[in-house]
Amino acid sequence: MIPGFFLSKTFCRWVVLPVLGLLLAVPAVAGCALDDRGETICLDQPAERIISLSPGATELLFSAGAGDQVVGVSAWSDYPPEATELPQVGNSDRLDLEAIVALEPDLVVAWVDGNSGSQLTKIEALGVPVFWLEPRTFEDIASAVERLAVLSGNETAGANRAADFLEGIGQLRDRYQEARPVRVFYQVWHEPLMTINDEELIGRAIDLCGGSNVFGHLPRLVPRVSEEAVLEANPDAVLSGGEDSDDRRWLEQWRQYPDLAAVSRGNLYLIPPSLIQRPTLRMLEGTKQLCLTLEQARARL
Repeated sequence: MIPGFFLSKTFCRWVVLPVLGLLLAVPAVAGCALDDRGETICLDQPAERIISLSPGATELLFSAGAGDQVVGVSAWSDYPPEATELPQVGNSDRLDLEAIVALEPDLVVAWVDGNSGSQLTKIEALGVPVFWLEPRTFEDIASAVERLAVLSGNETAGANRAADFLEGIGQLRDRYQEARPVRVFYQVWHEPLMTINDEELIGRAIDLCGGSNVFGHLPRLVPRVSEEAVLEANPDAVLSGGEDSDDRRWLEQWRQYPDLAAVSRGNLYLIPPSLIQRPTLRMLEGTKQLCLTLEQARARL
């Protein structure tokens, strides 16, 4: 008998078995993740009934491999197509708390900028964990997918998709890091006229593609500007998502200023809003389109 490897029946009965019993009595934790409010959310088992409270969160959940576990979504959750078939539980202005409770969720995914903290406090009071998201960078998007994958028990799928996304972004960054700058005005809305600064995710995409945001220096992420300020900045290109993927009305309004550099050079471009204005993995496709658009504008300088 090798010394140190002998356990008597008495030892097993009085030491090992009680300790094993204590270990078995401790609740298992399936996974923990830090949300974008700095709160750590831990689940005893992977979430099986998830409610998404924003279109972006809906996309990220499907990207994380949790599509089959989503039982309810917010209004405007239109991607992927399967999301349109799920029950809706309200929008950013008003949530249907009764509908949310009736769906018996074991996880609710909320958006920091879009959802009401007071309403969700009521959900948390019922014992339903709320996971808050607010991606501000490409890395944040990938991290959101990874964290949602942990909470839903889809770690491998989430990690792979996040890695593919970051690899694609890295390739674009390498390709355009020496590109000649194009001065860009990106229009988010028309009344009031709104744009983005360099810290907003679209601003980061413009920078990655070799663009120079003419209002990038402003302190607010989505500042209001005047037509006069745009004319004074005289951008080489005007980009917009419009109200939908085929809506060029906002762009066409700039044609009344033929001396504007973007107009005189024919650099008025529509970028599909769902690809560039929603912080999801589809931003890779949207950023690719943005980069190709700025290449076209660059050729006209």
